[in-house]
Amino acid sequence: MTAKTLVNSKLVCVALNDKTQLAALEATFNEAPYKKSPTQPVLYYKPHNTWSTDGAVVEWAKDFDGNDVAEMAVGASLGVVIGKKTCRVSTEEALDYVGGYTIVADYSLPEQNYYRPDIKGKCLDTSAPVGPEVVAADKVATPDALTVTISVNGEQKSAFSLANMERSVAELISIISRIMTLQPGEIIAVGFAGDRVSIAKGDKLEASIEGVGTLNNTLGGA
Repeated sequence: MTAKTLVNSKLVCVALNDKTQLAALEATFNEAPYKKSPTQPVLYYKPHNTWSTDGAVVEWAKDFDGNDVAEMAVGASLGVVIGKKTCRVSTEEALDYVGGYTIVADYSLPEQNYYRPDIKGKCLDTSAPVGPEVVAADKVATPDALTVTISVNGEQKSAFSLANMERSVAELISIISRIMTLQPGEIIAVGFAGDRVSIAKGDKLEASIEGVGTLNNTLGGA
């Protein structure tokens, strides 16, 4: 299955699922306006205007006046593709509802805080490439053992082991399915490295997961 058959309606991303990032932000979360660390997954959507594919050019973001922004950043995640209607499932049965796995990249403005959903920074046109294909669920025995890497112009800049996630793939599916019903073809991006990778106009990006594939995109605006 190619990623072009996705996404039917939802691309749900999980923020703050990197244990190292959470530990680094503990003092911040104990202050106003947060007052305490998150007790549930922090979720955000990448709406339809953000969806893109392998090989596509990602648009360089513009500000409200139509000028190019000064900075952008990128993260990458394992994308869990739902295989059948999923509603209020247990952690133990959650992986039975997975149809396959792919890669999701999230191009955005640099994150300043996590107190309110960052609509401006996260909903940029073409900023969520998915692909290059969907690998069947039975080909990935242990999704939590995978590592997501990002390379910029051929140089590796980030490596995030999913073993370092605060919540596992199965836990996230179970929790999210109690918030919203998930339909076949919809995707959960389960976790990004806390340190996003800074990028520049014209950069060539590779987001890779061994056994799942490599998602290739180029930054526009050069």
